[in-house]
Amino acid sequence: MQPRGIHHLGVAVDDLDSALSTYQRLFGARLEHRETVPDQGVEAASLRIGSDRVELLAALGDDTPVGKFLANRGPGMHHVAYEVDDVGAAIDELTAEGAELIDESPRRGLFGLEVAFVHPDAVHGVLAEIVSDG
Repeated sequence: MQPRGIHHLGVAVDDLDSALSTYQRLFGARLEHRETVPDQGVEAASLRIGSDRVELLAALGDDTPVGKFLANRGPGMHHVAYEVDDVGAAIDELTAEGAELIDESPRRGLFGLEVAFVHPDAVHGVLAEIVSDG
């Protein structure tokens, strides 16, 4: 798999509005998108900082994936997203390499992206997301 680069860094936060304000004030971040996805239990904001992107994630409840992450680890780095041309092909390549996947097929992610997640155990403790906008 040959990613085009890092698409975004995902950061779990306790309070999305407060985190947005902090990133805007300290780093000049520009809000790109904001979306609530009840079936994923998350409210997220995509921020542009220069040419790069940070995705802030707030849990809609304690029993959601981000809610559980915050309960276990607290706020902080949640995942690294790698941009690829074809998520399905990337899944096939990762499977062939023996990587443990969370998603065995592409699914719709935040902001209309096609995504799949790679288990943190496969990537030395950091959740990895494979994303494509097409």
